[in-house]
Amino acid sequence: MITIIGTGHVFNLAEPVSFIVKNTWPDAVLIELDVSRYNALMKAQDEGVKPQGEQQMSAIYKQTARYQQRMSEEYDTQVGGEFLAAVNTGRLAGAVIIPIDTNAMQVLNDMWSEMSLSEKIRYRMSGISDSIGGKRKVESVQSSFAQDEERYIDGMRRKYPTLVRKLIDERNAHMAEQINQASEKYSNMVVVVGDAHVEGICKLLKDPVIRKIRLADLRDRDRMDKVRAMVWKGDGEQ
Repeated sequence: MITIIGTGHVFNLAEPVSFIVKNTWPDAVLIELDVSRYNALMKAQDEGVKPQGEQQMSAIYKQTARYQQRMSEEYDTQVGGEFLAAVNTGRLAGAVIIPIDTNAMQVLNDMWSEMSLSEKIRYRMSGISDSIGGKRKVESVQSSFAQDEERYIDGMRRKYPTLVRKLIDERNAHMAEQINQASEKYSNMVVVVGDAHVEGICKLLKDPVIRKIRLADLRDRDRMDKVRAMVWKGDGEQ
């Protein structure tokens, strides 16, 4: 069985993610990080150093990282905190930890180089709007996405076709392939990815038993109580 958890990287989700991993007792925990980001995150935890110096980042990657860092501070957490929770809890359970994402900096660099001028302008303007809107804008986007995910993604695809192709479609295909390969060896896996990837990945998975836990579940107390009960009982959902 595959339990796939949809998260948001700026939210404080360590506790619910840790609970799910702990009580699922997976053979493997797969996370939406590439190997370099995974190693940097582990080094930051173990040695108390920054995951990566800004001088090593491309401009587009630096912009994204700064925005996520600022938003995570507003939510009183750290970027990637849910991944740390999944990794640390998975290790305690004896699970193998597998980073499944493509190289984040390369993806963003490729995205920027392939964008048309008009899409780049829209992207820059959106970045300004996001910065001004702050936490309120994050909540608005999450609410719109949760209410009608398909409509939201379609709207994004029309406005930012290159962004959706590079950041969502191509990464979904890559991560699904990594999950399918892992499923040949591990029968009980937990997969932790951004919520926008969940449906796209699930459509490409071969495992017949998939249990989905979404960001909206993690952030709502009543819905999370139902998730806890489901995990305790060991129920699956396809």
